[in-house]
Amino acid sequence: MGRVTERRKVIRIRDGAVSTRPDTLVAEEPLEIRLNGKPLAITMRTPGDDFALAAGFLVSEGVFGRADELQNIVYCAGATVDGSNTYNIVDVRTAPDVVMPDITLERNVYTTSSCGLCGKASLDAVRTTARWAIDDGAEAPPVRLEPALLAGLPDRLRAAQRVFDRTGGLHAAALFTEDGELLDVREDVGRHNAVDKLVGRALQRGDLPLSRTILLVSGRASFELAQKAVMAGIPVLAAVSAPSSLAVDLAAETGLTLVGFLRGPSMNVYAGEHRIALRAAAAQG
Repeated sequence: MGRVTERRKVIRIRDGAVSTRPDTLVAEEPLEIRLNGKPLAITMRTPGDDFALAAGFLVSEGVFGRADELQNIVYCAGATVDGSNTYNIVDVRTAPDVVMPDITLERNVYTTSSCGLCGKASLDAVRTTARWAIDDGAEAPPVRLEPALLAGLPDRLRAAQRVFDRTGGLHAAALFTEDGELLDVREDVGRHNAVDKLVGRALQRGDLPLSRTILLVSGRASFELAQKAVMAGIPVLAAVSAPSSLAVDLAAETGLTLVGFLRGPSMNVYAGEHRIALRAAAAQG
């Protein structure tokens, strides 16, 4: 099984002094995702939670919305000379009655640790395949978040990042309740993979849609991350860095609350401001 970290020799220069030492790096390996035996996608990821990653990826592609639609996930034999398993290929089997969306079966995609599904920028595709509307639940009062609650989430995410402390090279995604309770956190060399691992674990537990939750990501908010939030039924996406223009467009169209530049008490609300207690923030200011 691939490891989360690896050791490499590095030449260190500090104040003109040169030394050699081992350094801990985050591992990055390819994962091929097959759907019912057919190659679908390759992503560069940090090994670990591979089954959850594959399941979450297929939630974002509109294949899964319920746990019973997923029959099983298995590792396939790798491409080594002796036929041993590399644990870099997974095959996802759907239940017999699951209907495949056309957008999935008609394309093979290559995803990298930096950009997610490069070039897939279709608002229409998300709108037509989303299982749930982004709402707060018909039987409960609307989600209303105090800015102070949001401001405290990045520190809680950072405290839960175990591998980052050793490598400094991982993105993280965390899922919180509307009261700020940490539900789950995943790390990966790719920010979109970290979100897929979160969503996949929720699918396996039967927790979709993830209504009344907050998704926090450690980097920027791209279209792909907004897409994944919408497809999982998450009403609030917050990022410590900037969103893209298409992420803002998608949030505005779907009702997703999108917060960027979440750093201490400062933040920008780009869409879905009805869930943020703006008057309370103005009073505090």
